[in-house]
Amino acid sequence: MGEFDRIPSRRRSGSEPFCDADQELGFDLLSFWQWSSSDVVSNATRGVLAEYLVARVIGAADGVREEWAAYDLCDPRNITIEVKSAAYLQSWYQERLSSVCFSCGKTLAWDAETNQQDKGKRRHAQVYVFALLAHQDQATLNPLDVSQWEFYVVPTVWLDQRSRSQHSITLPSLRSLHGAPVDYSQLRRAIFDAGEVQSSEQAKARRAEGSTS
Repeated sequence: MGEFDRIPSRRRSGSEPFCDADQELGFDLLSFWQWSSSDVVSNATRGVLAEYLVARVIGAADGVREEWAAYDLCDPRNITIEVKSAAYLQSWYQERLSSVCFSCGKTLAWDAETNQQDKGKRRHAQVYVFALLAHQDQATLNPLDVSQWEFYVVPTVWLDQRSRSQHSITLPSLRSLHGAPVDYSQLRRAIFDAGEVQSSEQAKARRAEGSTS
């Protein structure tokens, strides 16, 4: 063990008090969460919320989110998942609905245990979940209502094989690749199916490499 090893995260309840040495200050961690994360329409918080919705549906929300992990989630069936979010409505003033485009570029993974970065960019998850907050009426917008979301679930190999941009994907391109979106009740199954496709394609690639070596 080194002097400055990774500090493990632990799940907190929200009741933990702020203090000045041994004197409690009369406010707690929940009050900080309420102050910092109540705007669930904002881009940054909405992205984390989308990850949480996926984590809940796959049964992986009991731990603590890892900010700098190579991928966002790991299904209990060992399917690694990257979650990307977008929305038509934003928290700022708009003259029109936003055009929907998801980032999906290859990245350099970083290992928190070693503080080392990969040497080559790639997509590290097996499955991508593109979560669109599809509601378009500002007066009734509620990101906590899963019926207002659409989900597009694709195996990573489909993104790797695209001839168009490798950095992002528009909603029409995503619909062409995926087909109709799935709703929240169908999401867990869709992730499993995409994981199966990814595993099959990876096995084919390994067999092809073996036959040419």
